[in-house]
Amino acid sequence: MSEVIELEVPVMLSLQERARLAQGRRMVTPCGEGEIVWHAWGVRREGVPPLVLFHGGSGSWTHWVKNILALIDAGRWVLAVDLPGFGDSLPPPNGSDADAMVEPLAAGLRQLVPGEAVDLVGFSFGGMTAGLLLAAHPELARRFVLVGAPAMGVVPGRQFELKAWRHLKTPQEQADIHRHNLGVLMLHDHDLIDGLALEVHIANVVRDRLPRRRLSSTDILARSLPKVSCPVYAIYGAHDVLYSKYLPELDAALAASAPDFRGLTLIEGAGHWVQFEASEVFDETLLRSLNEKV
Repeated sequence: MSEVIELEVPVMLSLQERARLAQGRRMVTPCGEGEIVWHAWGVRREGVPPLVLFHGGSGSWTHWVKNILALIDAGRWVLAVDLPGFGDSLPPPNGSDADAMVEPLAAGLRQLVPGEAVDLVGFSFGGMTAGLLLAAHPELARRFVLVGAPAMGVVPGRQFELKAWRHLKTPQEQADIHRHNLGVLMLHDHDLIDGLALEVHIANVVRDRLPRRRLSSTDILARSLPKVSCPVYAIYGAHDVLYSKYLPELDAALAASAPDFRGLTLIEGAGHWVQFEASEVFDETLLRSLNEKV
């Protein structure tokens, strides 16, 4: 099922960007008693696979808000999901972590793009989720791009600590904590914390319906990648706090885990939310990977 609707998009974009993003097509697929919501932009072209984007934890399709227009301008049909339990999608029926999302997402892709292998790009939690998906259903993707994904088993402990905010009584108190958390985890350049980043972050975290997720702190992605048969690329911010001083170990683990690993690209000056913080360089890097012959 699909329909053209006026999507709710962040207000701190230009009028032109808002107008273009608002014309996305909304599609839904089953997820237990509820639905997974997908958003599509661009024109489908014969011979060009769909480009599917998975967002990060406590996020939505808006984790890609600074990238979608560049990708459709490059000729891609872009399909960005709200993962189950985030954004406008209801939680998965049989769990509250990435493993519970695999079968509803697989069924959704088969419904929306039947018989087609997609180019799948997963950010952070979405990268881990995509890895589990392709380990179980490797035929779904033509290539796979990991962006800032956790769960590679190379970091001895958590590299950051976030502050709780739900108990705070006023929007201002909560916003102060959201700014703090953006600076701790998501963005290396703290000058970017206010404005669009803060708007997107607050709108997303208040709709996170999956507390107590734990798989991101395991090595489940490293254990899943050996079953992923398509080419695997990785793009990370050079200052991604998930790996801090362990980026060489990350590179080695990716190469050891993915049978067809095509390399890790580090983007200077960017932290974990690399596609937001260094959007132009990220878009160029991603499109170069997507256009490489397989």
